[in-house]
Amino acid sequence: MQTLFLPLSNLLRNQEGFKRLFTHLKCLHTRSGIWTVNTTSTPWVSRSALVSRRREVPVGQLPAGNMCTSSSVDKTSWLWSVYNETKQHTQDLIPVISKNFVNPDTIFANNQMSLQDIEIYGFDYDYTLAFYSSHLHTLIFNIARDILINEHRYPEGLREYDYIPNFVIRGLHYDVQKALLMKIDAFHYIQLGTVYRGLNPVPEKEVIAMYEGSHVPLEIMSDFYGKSSHGHTMKQFMDIFSLPEMTLLLCVNDYFMKHNIDYEPVHLYKDVKEAIGDVHVRGIMYRAVEADNEKYICYGEQTHAVLRKLSKNGKKMFLITNSPFDFVNRGMNYIVGKDWRDLFDVVIVQADKPGFFNDRRKPFRRVTDKGVLLWDRIHHLEKGQIYKQGNLYEFLRLTGWRGSKVLYFGDHIYSDLADLTLKHGWRTGAIIPELRKEIKIMNTEEYVHTMTWLQALTGLLEQMQVHQDPASQTVIQQWINEREEMRLRTKDIFNAQFGSLFRTYHNPTYFTRRLSRFADIYMASLSCLLNYDLQHTFYPRRTPLQHESPIWPEQTSTGAMNIPFRSHSTTTRPE
Repeated sequence: MQTLFLPLSNLLRNQEGFKRLFTHLKCLHTRSGIWTVNTTSTPWVSRSALVSRRREVPVGQLPAGNMCTSSSVDKTSWLWSVYNETKQHTQDLIPVISKNFVNPDTIFANNQMSLQDIEIYGFDYDYTLAFYSSHLHTLIFNIARDILINEHRYPEGLREYDYIPNFVIRGLHYDVQKALLMKIDAFHYIQLGTVYRGLNPVPEKEVIAMYEGSHVPLEIMSDFYGKSSHGHTMKQFMDIFSLPEMTLLLCVNDYFMKHNIDYEPVHLYKDVKEAIGDVHVRGIMYRAVEADNEKYICYGEQTHAVLRKLSKNGKKMFLITNSPFDFVNRGMNYIVGKDWRDLFDVVIVQADKPGFFNDRRKPFRRVTDKGVLLWDRIHHLEKGQIYKQGNLYEFLRLTGWRGSKVLYFGDHIYSDLADLTLKHGWRTGAIIPELRKEIKIMNTEEYVHTMTWLQALTGLLEQMQVHQDPASQTVIQQWINEREEMRLRTKDIFNAQFGSLFRTYHNPTYFTRRLSRFADIYMASLSCLLNYDLQHTFYPRRTPLQHESPIWPEQTSTGAMNIPFRSHSTTTRPE
């Protein structure tokens, strides 16, 4: 009989789920001679008690005499009976699984880390200490669009395009030469159905023809910091500020295609990049936000509480941001209060990250409250003073804050975190605001139902694919079609165009791969720290590798689970 392929980890905290699950596993597996589940002892039984014995012959290598030899009608009925029974047991378990919601305010660990070891806390400013409303993305889009029209002589018709909230997600790659925006997984494969030219998806066949498949070679991927440079034709958008840039690229491409205007995609990319940069460099965005904090800044009462908590516990704190002092000062006055500088031991503005972490040449320069740059040599980084530029090597020399006693938080995985964890051994925390929304979606009944059955059906397909006769293949093809429909549904539930920030259909995204490499912990916002004692240790989940023997059946590759297929005659009722 068929194994049940379910997200069993959701049941680990629920005894009722254990009992029901064990009973079903016993029903499914003892008849097949795979394993015997001990339902009479405590649910927290050892692995040896869970699995008593396993067959030695893999499914794909069963002798021919062991295969079903009945008529095609009987074979088809048997496959559907397995399907229906598996689906029924899946549906029975969904109410139990649904009770085990994930708390959106949880801090998740990629690497074991204890807050007890952390003496110094560092922070980026934008989307780490300060969060912005959607009005800011509209502002950036509109200003950059107008710069293209007024200064780069782009068509006036572009004014018809407004910012489209939630059309794109961050972490996407943009092929500069082909003018295509797409999502790529951790193995450099394009998620078909998420490739856009302008505001319309590119057909899968066309994508496969352009890339000779769906794999993107390493040599044309973005460079270490996600940039398109030195022969790399892909740009990865990792910054939350990049959402308006991606949307503007799509809108301009859309206009040119609709009006049959011949254009050079490389020039378009560079012009949009420059226009977006001008919104920041010229201070247009900064002045707009400073003039109306209430409209653009989400009030940071909990940010204030986090900083107070750390200060009260004697932790040292510093700020390293690329934003100018005036902008940061007004924002922090609004979020924390006019005494915000008393909480920080060092404040560095216009740091020019990620160059700050690598370029040893730039010295620190002190800035007065009125923005005047002083020329004196910096021998100490003093509390209450403001410093501009500088570099991390000088910072380490002047402060002595080295290694794993330092924890730095930022939202940009490359610019904020990568160099710190790879070169300097600081602990790193990624702020991922999108996480809260995605977890709330994952907690919905619709998502739980769809994903649970999707996993069960995937397990069914993997085990039943050995049946190559035409009747069986007809049934299996129907299951494949159903699975594809559900995969699309699980994508669309997050974002209709590009799906989840963290997954393609099943693989982690390229964004997730970098997140797991460069961030020790990650969370939706700094406010999550309020839920933890400063002695708390974060432990990552031990996820078995594909070749490792798992504790729970869900973690076994079903091709490695030896499920026999019984032979039976036309007079034998299928199990």
